[in-house]
Amino acid sequence: MTQTLKSSIRALSSNCARFSTAAGASKTASKARHLLSISSLSPAELGYLVDTAAHYRRLIKRDSFSTPSKQLPLLGHTIALLFSKRSTRTRVSSEVAINYFGGHPMFLGKEDIQLGVNESLYDSSRVISSMTSGIVARVGPHSDIVGLSAASSVPVINALCDTYHPLQAIADILTIKESFKTLPGLKLAWVGDANNVLNDLATACAMTGINVSVATPSAHPVDSSVFANVRETASVSGVTIEVGHDPLAAVKNADVIVTDTWVSMGQESEKQRRLQQFAGFQVTSKMASKGGAKDTWKFMHCLPRKPEEVSDEVFYSDKSLVFDEAENRLYAMLAALDGFVIKQGKLE
Repeated sequence: MTQTLKSSIRALSSNCARFSTAAGASKTASKARHLLSISSLSPAELGYLVDTAAHYRRLIKRDSFSTPSKQLPLLGHTIALLFSKRSTRTRVSSEVAINYFGGHPMFLGKEDIQLGVNESLYDSSRVISSMTSGIVARVGPHSDIVGLSAASSVPVINALCDTYHPLQAIADILTIKESFKTLPGLKLAWVGDANNVLNDLATACAMTGINVSVATPSAHPVDSSVFANVRETASVSGVTIEVGHDPLAAVKNADVIVTDTWVSMGQESEKQRRLQQFAGFQVTSKMASKGGAKDTWKFMHCLPRKPEEVSDEVFYSDKSLVFDEAENRLYAMLAALDGFVIKQGKLE
């Protein structure tokens, strides 16, 4: 073997070693910032996202979202939509928001890819993030969204997991702000199941000065670890957090009454038992009046809704904000894409 050939082989080996080291580092080092829950934000950052959502709502309502002088920031970019569960509001708001920014939404349902089935979350996340500019994920266990974000080289936005639902919370705070103008000092009463929507909404309320009173059936208590963090946030903002099992006590002096589905996707086999456990928790005008809610109280529900959760009288009344709330999911997604994909987590 000639000396020149030996030198070439040594140089090639050295380059391969450097490449291997760099690749190994990139496997674990991700500078992307992700939106996994409301608790991953500061109060100021949550306020920024709510205000940004309101800004986009105004632009779209005036039909002035884009102008000739403003380029579409996601033009030429693809955002992956990883959905392990079917969806209405999340899918529509995600695809529409990405299109508003000029991007291409790539929907990947559970029948389309190997996510967590024949391929690990880590492998899937590395592959998908290498070809896209962001990931919007609607998954099952919170560990799935954590796993995706840990391996992703691009921002991951949690569009729902079994523990958190940050986009819904942003939309809900926007909805309340639109109705009441100012947030500090309001009282929100949650009547129903202790779930992912409640977890992020309670955190968002604690950050924005809204007092919270929760009533759940005793068989479905709040997540103690989540509410420990909610109370810690509330202690800084001066917000009151009350947790119990009496709907009438919860709605006393409430400005907003909120509920959610009692039988979530995947819980269909438990329906009859859960309906028995939630007896007496249906939101009605009689409940609000008997419990002493304020005359100006409003109702919210993130949908889909079933009649046993709230009466038609309330759901379709002028007290109901549910359809504004649903529409605000679009503006919440626009704000999330703006803050985490376009501005790379620099929420200012």
